[in-house]
Amino acid sequence: MANIIILLSVLPLSVIFFCITYLRARSSQQRKAVLDSLSLPPSTKVFAFFHPYCNAGGGGERVLWTAIAYIQRTHPHLLCVVYTGDTLATKSSILEKVQSRFSITLSPATLHFVFLKRRILVEDSTYPHFTLIGQSLGSVGLAIEALSLFVPDAYIDTMGYAFTLPLVRLLGIPAGAYVHYPTVSPPMISRVARKAKLVYYHAFMLLYALALRRARVLMVNSSWTKKHVDAVLAYPPFGGRWGIVRPRVVYPSCDTREMERLTLEGRERIVLSIAQFRPEKDHAKQVRALHALLQAHPEYATQGLQLVMIGGCRNADDEARVEVLRDLARDLGVEAQVQFVLNAPYPDMLAWLGRASVGLNTMLDEHFGINVVEFMAAGVIPIAHASGGPPRGHRRRVPGSAHRCGYHAKTPEEFASRIHDALTLSPEEDLAIRQRARTWAVQRFSEAEFEAAWEASGWSQLIL
Repeated sequence: MANIIILLSVLPLSVIFFCITYLRARSSQQRKAVLDSLSLPPSTKVFAFFHPYCNAGGGGERVLWTAIAYIQRTHPHLLCVVYTGDTLATKSSILEKVQSRFSITLSPATLHFVFLKRRILVEDSTYPHFTLIGQSLGSVGLAIEALSLFVPDAYIDTMGYAFTLPLVRLLGIPAGAYVHYPTVSPPMISRVARKAKLVYYHAFMLLYALALRRARVLMVNSSWTKKHVDAVLAYPPFGGRWGIVRPRVVYPSCDTREMERLTLEGRERIVLSIAQFRPEKDHAKQVRALHALLQAHPEYATQGLQLVMIGGCRNADDEARVEVLRDLARDLGVEAQVQFVLNAPYPDMLAWLGRASVGLNTMLDEHFGINVVEFMAAGVIPIAHASGGPPRGHRRRVPGSAHRCGYHAKTPEEFASRIHDALTLSPEEDLAIRQRARTWAVQRFSEAEFEAAWEASGWSQLIL
């Protein structure tokens, strides 16, 4: 009996040891082949980014590519590896899209992609029930595939898959995370009414806190995100114990250099939306806001008012969402005033930013809102949802100024009213608000500010 107990206690450790040995042995040949193909010495250290949707073209991807560009420029001896599920893309096509979408140039000589075939493990459609826990456990499975193909010297999750961190640390690899949006947080739990769901969410947050605590370096994209990640890390029964790493705010960068060159005068009656076509972005509210505006002020229909919706479509699901939006615009009778611009290259997006008067962000609890920063830097008057990060990180007013640099709203009717307010400003106030918005964005959210904060985060302690 004693022998059986000893065997049962040792067996899990043996399995873990076998898995670690297997993963390292399987990936060693792949690692050597990659370094040889890039003409890099065997001693080259590898810094890996876990970003299964690296080719999506959204704000999270801008953070990824800006960070890699910075590492390539300041630490050219390192090899950056990106774990991605974009199996239909190639290295060259991804780099071309990065250049086209973000105007970011990357060196292929110190960048390698590991293409993962099991991204379905993190698709929300895979888990119609218990989606959060399903995707989180699925990310562990995807990370196992990633590490079986290539074991790096350091690892950072840049897409919000914190449950991969314990696995990586188990392999003895230093790990970090850049959190765009907490997977679960106290405000989310407060909206849950059913007791059974409360138990589920509390249990999930306990596991999420344990996973996040495995990060040696932890970055967040806004003060709003930091507030909620702090709450997760201090979640009972932990409190402030265990000497956890403290998250550091690293604001996403915006190409303020190009956008501040755009003229502030002569703007057209264009209401602009820039966001990937995902459910949480709530594009339908924008269409309904346009309908409410035209109902209250029908004269706009004859004045050339347009709602231009620019966004990335990652897959067939996103394309289906666009069709639903087209149908909604048709049903509300505003299809003539709505234009969709899908997967626009960077110069096209800049051109629209140079023409638009108003910019919309309708997402509830937006964690940061890089699109709002882009509006401000380009001199487009932003109207953001009155929740989450935008009211805090972007501010209604420039420091030291008594005047606003944007608006906030919640309902379609409120958005419609704020659009009307922005479009009926006096020429003097119109120019002043655009200038204030630009000043704030350029001062706070430039690429240089991002790089300084990234360096101060201590990322290099993971590998150097």
